[in-house]
Amino acid sequence: MSATIDAAAKSASDKLNAHLREIITWHFSPETGSPFWLDWAKQAGVNPIEKIKTTEDLKLFPHFEDNWLRDEPNERWVPNAYKGRPFHIFETGGTTGMPKQRVSWEDHRLDYTEFSNTLSDEFFPKGAKWMSLGPTGPRRLRLAVEHLANVRGGSCYHVDLDPRWVVKLLGMKKFEEATLYKEHVIDQAVTILKHRKDIKCLFTTPKLLEALGDKINVTEAGITGVFCGGTSMTAQMVRFLTEEVLENKAQFVPTYGNTLMGLACSRPLVPEDNWSVTYYAPQPRAVLRVVDSKNTDNTVPYGEWGRVELTTLTKEFFVPRFLERDEVIRRKPCELYAWDGVGEVRPFGMLENKVVEGVY
Repeated sequence: MSATIDAAAKSASDKLNAHLREIITWHFSPETGSPFWLDWAKQAGVNPIEKIKTTEDLKLFPHFEDNWLRDEPNERWVPNAYKGRPFHIFETGGTTGMPKQRVSWEDHRLDYTEFSNTLSDEFFPKGAKWMSLGPTGPRRLRLAVEHLANVRGGSCYHVDLDPRWVVKLLGMKKFEEATLYKEHVIDQAVTILKHRKDIKCLFTTPKLLEALGDKINVTEAGITGVFCGGTSMTAQMVRFLTEEVLENKAQFVPTYGNTLMGLACSRPLVPEDNWSVTYYAPQPRAVLRVVDSKNTDNTVPYGEWGRVELTTLTKEFFVPRFLERDEVIRRKPCELYAWDGVGEVRPFGMLENKVVEGVY
């Protein structure tokens, strides 16, 4: 790591710790904090405002539990400072049973406004129309991608997809029905691109982009920039989508994110990356650690595999030490992002277990 990056990493760490203390004070003060966290602190007999000074101190908290987002009434997460304000309810993850839900007001807009600043005006022109080909419904993606288009001066067309239904079909081994449903979705996208010639920017998932490329020439349809999100995006897939589907004519921008974290941007690929993407969390609003799955207090060394641990730090929502269902390689800071990155994202336990990923 160069001296310049080293100094930037120290500055980013100081900024993160200052932001952490601000968020902890917010969520654990009776005037502003949420009922859930105020009750947690009382039952645990601790005062996080006194105890939490740096990210290392987050080990005071247990791992955030999935079921808290399924079982707790949404109002329990509303900060007292926001009491009485109507909120969005966004679903995150899950393919069966009661979904995890989070409340939100502006986080999705802030995340995607920041992401907009990373996009090239050449490939994602200001004022251009967008199309979102992926989940809508109760997921924040619908509002977030539309906000991204609006921030950049454009409007957004949407093609809906129900990922729960796809995963259910695959789980029942109804592969033909799953293929028919995917074709149904792709046909809608093709129709819109055929009749709305002003669409230049696209959000979709890797598998849907590949399926779209099987139907039409994506760049000849007018697309100049593709913002692509999905859990697993291998180096082979990135190269195929860039060179074969987009023919090196449209810019391919991989991202990694979810409703709890926000959006992790990728650093631009260079030849020595061999098409392997590295993502960086939107610090200080969210922090990713790559931890030893057998001892999650320990961070793995750079270049080694570990499980993703997420901490979300916004005034709307505080999520400490949430173990994602992803495993990654820990990567070093870079000039654009002076904090740890993650690469080669794949479902946790993928090599030991069969994982159904649906259209992602």
